[in-house]
Amino acid sequence: MRPLPTTEAGSHLRSLAIVGGLFFVTGLFTWLNGPLITFVRLAFDLDDVNAFLILMVFYISYFLFALPASWVHRRLGLKGGLAAGLVVMAVGSAVFAEFATRRVYPGALAGLFTLGGGLALLQTAINPYVSILGPIESGAQRIALMGICNKFAGLLAPVILGVVVLNGLDALTVQLGTAQGATREHLLNAFASKIEVPYLIASGLLILTSVLVMVSPLPAIRGADANPLADAPGGKGITGLGFRQARHLWLGVVCLFLYVGVEVLAGDAIGAYGRGFGLPLEQVRFMTSWTLAAMLLGYGVGGLCTPRFLSQQAYLQLSAVLGIALVIGALMTRGYVSVGFVAALGFANAMIWPAVFPLAVRGLGRFTETGSAFLIMGIAGGAVIPQAFAVLKQVYNFQVVFAALTLPCYLFIYAYGRHGASSDSGR
Repeated sequence: MRPLPTTEAGSHLRSLAIVGGLFFVTGLFTWLNGPLITFVRLAFDLDDVNAFLILMVFYISYFLFALPASWVHRRLGLKGGLAAGLVVMAVGSAVFAEFATRRVYPGALAGLFTLGGGLALLQTAINPYVSILGPIESGAQRIALMGICNKFAGLLAPVILGVVVLNGLDALTVQLGTAQGATREHLLNAFASKIEVPYLIASGLLILTSVLVMVSPLPAIRGADANPLADAPGGKGITGLGFRQARHLWLGVVCLFLYVGVEVLAGDAIGAYGRGFGLPLEQVRFMTSWTLAAMLLGYGVGGLCTPRFLSQQAYLQLSAVLGIALVIGALMTRGYVSVGFVAALGFANAMIWPAVFPLAVRGLGRFTETGSAFLIMGIAGGAVIPQAFAVLKQVYNFQVVFAALTLPCYLFIYAYGRHGASSDSGR
């Protein structure tokens, strides 16, 4: 893209600041799922397989809502789509608060499904915004900056929920072990009711944020603005989204599916991994924050290195190799050391999404919204791979299962960085 004039660059900086705030919102809700697994496991008296349905319904909604989200964005524009996504999230948050307090698990899952649908609508818009607002070559750097906003919120989310809702888990577990009948139900009802106020407050704030987005100076960009020359006469732009014409997009979808699966395993499932070693619940509830802290560090390092010292593709390959090494480290150790290796995967994972997304959408022109929607559908990996972990660890050693699921994912990510995202892959 052509360099921006100074005044236009300033406008783009303001737009990036607004989008950064929205990335903070997505991170806050996305990374509540880890401690929510601990919450529902106790409040609804569930095993891990059923508690992991939290991740299943949340992330499968991305798969179901991403394409409809692209249609919404084409009709409303990306700015209107952002506001609509926030409203849907507010509805989902309120529904979850109501049913979780009543301890009606299917209703609580319906609330999270709706919340995930709103996030799909939001993410299908904000990721193209970041890719559009500047040269595609530095897209990973901008998305890394947005990732810092996202993961900083994710770092705070488990701490907030841990203090407000999950405080005193070990003592409550002891009480429930001896309580029976009405006494046990009273303890569980009192525990479940602690979730209501935080989620209702969040619902109100989401509505307010939606209004602020609509009155903000955020430009009403449409997907074709990503690369205005892509569909010009005589250009090399994509005229369809078949595999041959958009190989880098479709392989990118698979890459993000696998990446989100391992990201969620390292972040949201780390508590279940720690429980496998018998670690105390009072410590398990904060483990998601360990992974998010590593991701924040990874975004900082990656943002400084790309594209100044390493290309997006080279850093993607390096991230995959580091992921493989850390998984092997987790497999070969036990206890807090093994958990530490899993948390360190946050560092390896940090730059994968920022590298893959701009590589996968480049040159799509008027197909940017659709391509972005397919990439967002890849977030469904967060539904499938962690659920496979929850099921398989009932039968096999959880460390072996973790390694068996994650190693092939990192190998594919490495292959995409080396071959699948090459500049002539879509030509």
